[in-house]
Amino acid sequence: MADLLGSILSSMEKPPSLGDQESRRKAREQAARLKKLQEQDRQQKAEFRKRMEKEVSDFIQDSGQVKKKFQPMNKIERSILHDVVEVAGLTSFSFGEDDECRYVMIFKKEFAPSDEELDSYRRGEEWDPQKAEEKRKLKELAQRQEEEAAQQGPVVVSPASDYKDKYSHLIGKGAAKDAAHMLQANKTYGCVPVANKRDTRSIEEAMNEIRAKKRLRQSGEELPPTS
Repeated sequence: MADLLGSILSSMEKPPSLGDQESRRKAREQAARLKKLQEQDRQQKAEFRKRMEKEVSDFIQDSGQVKKKFQPMNKIERSILHDVVEVAGLTSFSFGEDDECRYVMIFKKEFAPSDEELDSYRRGEEWDPQKAEEKRKLKELAQRQEEEAAQQGPVVVSPASDYKDKYSHLIGKGAAKDAAHMLQANKTYGCVPVANKRDTRSIEEAMNEIRAKKRLRQSGEELPPTS
C-alpha cells in the first residue's frame, strides 16, 4: 500500500514555484492585451469602412460631383477605401510621393480621368481642363505643320542678292566656271601664241639687232637710236 501511494505521488507534477506562477500570470496578461488590441483594430477598421461607405454613397448621389479627393491616409486605410470604391462601381487612384502624404481620389465611371489628368495629379499639380485643351490644340497644330512641311519637301532658300553682283568689282562679271568654257586651246601644245608675246619682232630681226650691238661694242661706236 505504501509502495503504491509512493509511486502515485512520484508520478504527479510538482506544484509550480513562485517564479513559474509569475511567468504564467504575465503570459496570460500579455495574451489578454494582445486580444484586446486585435479587437480594437478590427473595430476601428469596421468603423472606418462604414464611414467610407457613407462618404462614397453620398458622392454617388451628388450629381454635381464627378470626382472626390480624400485626406492623406495610411496604407491600410487606402486599401479599405479602394475596396469600398470597387464594390460601388467607381474608379480610384492613389497619388503622392511619401507614404504618409499619399491620398486617394475617386471618380465616377462616366468621368474617368484621362492620361493627361492623371499625369498632372502625379506631378502634384491641379488639373485645369481649359489649359489642357489649349495645350492639346497647340500640339495638334504643331503636328499638322510638321506633316505639311514633310509633304512639301525641303525648303529652298533664295538669297536677297546675288553675290556675283555684290563682288563683281573683285571677281568680274563671269564666274570662273563659265569663263573656262570660253578658253580656246593653242594650236601648238606647249607653245605661247605670237599674239601673247610682247615682242612682235621676228627671230631674224632680233638676231640682226644683237649682232649689230655686238659689233658696235667692239668698235667703240655708239648705237644709233632705233625706230
